[in-house]
Amino acid sequence: MNTGANVTIRQGTVAECVAISQQIPEFYDRIYGEEAYETRLFNTKSLILVALDGDTPVGFKVGYDRDKDGSFYTWMGGVLSDYRKLHIAQQLADAQEDWARQEGFEAIVLKTRNRFRGMLIFALKNGFCIEKVEQKEAIKDYRIILRKKLINYHI
Repeated sequence: MNTGANVTIRQGTVAECVAISQQIPEFYDRIYGEEAYETRLFNTKSLILVALDGDTPVGFKVGYDRDKDGSFYTWMGGVLSDYRKLHIAQQLADAQEDWARQEGFEAIVLKTRNRFRGMLIFALKNGFCIEKVEQKEAIKDYRIILRKKLINYHI
């Protein structure tokens, strides 16, 4: 395992995302197949990022223009358990945000569940604000929608 310093981020494939997600314990009840990715990403502006330790995929982040309202929806992402605490999720998020800004998006939107505390904390630390909460049967399954406005630095 690497220290995270030599991890590279590049554009990836749906197959890589599916393979990585199958190794992430939090996705035990929500592993999407290639068809689900292809359906969501079909005919819309999208970005698939993969983090690599050498040649080994260790994390991913996928987003697309879901709402056609100037926001970029960051849909799925994760980092393998052995590679957490190495700032790989931050590197993926930064790369996605830079791309979204360059592509003219005004905000990034994400949805998570109340039980994914690490994701909530990560989003809040990265400047996202809670925009809406969707109630579900169990409070741990409440969906939390967060938004981060992107600042374009045009001089």
